[in-house]
Amino acid sequence: MTPRQNLFGVGIDALTMDRAVARCLAAVRAGERLEIGVVNAAKLVTMRRDPALARAVSGCDLVLADGQAVVWASRLLRRPLPERVAGIDLFTRLLAEAEREGLSVYLLGAKQPVLDEMLRRIAVRHPGLRVAGSRNGYFGDDEQGAVADAIAASGADLLFLGMTSPKKEIFTAGYGERSKAALVHGVGGSFDVLAGVTRRAPESWQRLGLEWLYRALQEPRRLGRRYLTTNVSFALMTARELLRRTASPSISTASRGES
Repeated sequence: MTPRQNLFGVGIDALTMDRAVARCLAAVRAGERLEIGVVNAAKLVTMRRDPALARAVSGCDLVLADGQAVVWASRLLRRPLPERVAGIDLFTRLLAEAEREGLSVYLLGAKQPVLDEMLRRIAVRHPGLRVAGSRNGYFGDDEQGAVADAIAASGADLLFLGMTSPKKEIFTAGYGERSKAALVHGVGGSFDVLAGVTRRAPESWQRLGLEWLYRALQEPRRLGRRYLTTNVSFALMTARELLRRTASPSISTASRGES
């Protein structure tokens, strides 16, 4: 079992990137099934008003801190997480490890031209990687079972879902086991980044926790208001939790004094 910290009612695994990769590989080698969920500030806010998403994420075998703000909040609330484990970084690390160990992968998500370009670039970067199959992410709810069956038929060891929330979490919860992949990892917009459609923030922006701002500057109309709203909500969530935890010892002390 990996150590977990409870943050805003969500159990988050306190792992470094290296330990997360090792945990994933150990599960695949042992024939275990491992479903991975990642959380950032926006998702933790959304989970509070979306019970289906909250259940899907909490039901994952491994839940990792994808956002730097989550790591900072964990330390402020004395539930420290060692570092950010970004979903895209775990994805690229696992692709390299899959190539090295001869494991096969299935890539599900994005528009077909984006998926095709990502597959082309992956083939250049990882010429020995076994791609068991791929499919774009545009399918209806009534097609999910057939998609899962196609993945199972491919014999893929690792399944990567390049779809947005909550679609990837709902698919993982409902059909991850049916896909028969040993490891299922929802990687969000990572397919767009690997295909060169979306630019990822420089490391300096990532260290400052400003990757969200870099994304918003690329798509201000679609993402600007959303990120601003969720970041403010997350800051308020953290402040309320800090006040609650600060007040609790005082209340306990006062109660003991009265007894």
